[in-house]
Amino acid sequence: MASSLAKSSSSVLLLAAFVALFAASASVDAATFNVINRCKDTLWPAALPGGGARLDPGKTWTVQVPAGTAHARMWARTGCRFDGSGRGTCQTGDCGGALACTVSGRTPATLAEYTLNNNGPDYIDISLVDGFNVPMSFRCGGKGPSCKADVNAKCPAKLKVPGGCASACEKLGGDTYCCRGQYTDKCPPTDYSRFFKGLCLDAYSYAKDDQTSTFTCPKGSNYEIVLCP
Repeated sequence: MASSLAKSSSSVLLLAAFVALFAASASVDAATFNVINRCKDTLWPAALPGGGARLDPGKTWTVQVPAGTAHARMWARTGCRFDGSGRGTCQTGDCGGALACTVSGRTPATLAEYTLNNNGPDYIDISLVDGFNVPMSFRCGGKGPSCKADVNAKCPAKLKVPGGCASACEKLGGDTYCCRGQYTDKCPPTDYSRFFKGLCLDAYSYAKDDQTSTFTCPKGSNYEIVLCP
């Protein structure tokens, strides 16, 4: 009997050690993203991967993202209404009427974009290529891009839409604004992209705005995204 109890106790200890080791390994292999709402209104942040959530002023939504995740994004949705099953609509950033997003959000939306590299630094940016809806900062270790300006208040009349400021490509179309056709590889800035850049120097203002808009973070970093910093 004593021998059986000893074996049982040993098995329990081994299982507990395995669980602890697995949990520690999982935490090392995932990056933590804390999304903080400092706006005066409730927002519904969304993430691919990560889903979505309701976020009241002053609250934080935490998302764990696997190491090696590439070409991912987070954004804020505004003016949302969801029922008990998680179905509804948002004025900006809506992702097919779902609370937990599985597709990209509808423009305009300020985007936090990132790639978590396994063999080098992580890359992060704030993009206004899809327009603007909410001010945002994106930090690792206290450093990173920020777009604090109220772009909506100064949005050119031709780009104004309910709840946000649309991109010139979205609202006006054309090869120059959309960096396509003869401008696919060599796309120049326009008066509208300069408008966005003038208010948010750190952010992508159009598709080829790489030199001042891509930031790096050490491998294994955790992140903070502040809405209305």
